[in-house]
Amino acid sequence: MKTDSLFFYLFQTAPSLIFELIGQSSSIRYEFRSVELKQVAFRIDGVFLPCDEPEQPVYFLEVQAQKDPQLHRRLFAEIFLFLQQHPQTPNWQAVVIYPRRSIAPMPSLAYQELLESAKVQQIYLDELPQTDETPIGVTLLQLIVQPSDIAIVQAQQLLSQPAPSGNATLSAQIIIELVETIMVYKLPRLTRQEIALMLGISELRQTRVYQEGLEQGIEQGIEQGIEQGIEQGLTLGERSLVLRLLTRRFGALPDEMRSQVEKLPLTQLERLAEALLDFGAIADLDTWLAEDHHA
Repeated sequence: MKTDSLFFYLFQTAPSLIFELIGQSSSIRYEFRSVELKQVAFRIDGVFLPCDEPEQPVYFLEVQAQKDPQLHRRLFAEIFLFLQQHPQTPNWQAVVIYPRRSIAPMPSLAYQELLESAKVQQIYLDELPQTDETPIGVTLLQLIVQPSDIAIVQAQQLLSQPAPSGNATLSAQIIIELVETIMVYKLPRLTRQEIALMLGISELRQTRVYQEGLEQGIEQGIEQGIEQGIEQGLTLGERSLVLRLLTRRFGALPDEMRSQVEKLPLTQLERLAEALLDFGAIADLDTWLAEDHHA
């Protein structure tokens, strides 16, 4: 799965990460969604919508891991089209995440005032401080863009920290699952079992804190597919992200093609996540499914 898919997976699993990243405190519950804009070929992959308090602002998230000179043009076109189609939106803020500053496009005069306003916050992950006071959510996001050797060390350090308190944004259970998912995609030559052994995850899953978090997740039904097992929950999250990325690139998929993607086992789903950003047309997806689905 490509880097942006990992970011979307983290924010989908723990929407509160957005507030840790921008240094704001919020007790408002948000959901992270992909929103289709009617009558156009736009789909905004990252929109944080307030769940219970509609008067709260909407947050737009853009993750940019590669240079794109048209980024600002596309970002603001999507935002203002969303505001036109959702006139009840009281306020908004955009957050743009870059692994490093050099990826950010040069601002044109057309968007400079917006980019310099309080409406837009640009985050450069490699410039964020790494101290004992750094929120765990920020450390998880930084983990995605670290070189593999550094990521291994940081993952081990992250998992060795004391378990979060009961009122923490992220539970011990979610932290373990997110770290494991990130490392699976950063170390494609290793199996999930080998990574779990390297990070001591099997032992962590036997702790009382993890088991209590698992039981609470089952009772509340808030973890992705948790009642069907952690592995299946992760697969559901990955499948949802792959489908969103495909829809963003090609528009609504034909029913038969979407059904094929939904039935892919985990190993083939991971291969599709790696391949899809290289597709130039929907015919490439059709060819991939015909060749790789039976591999």
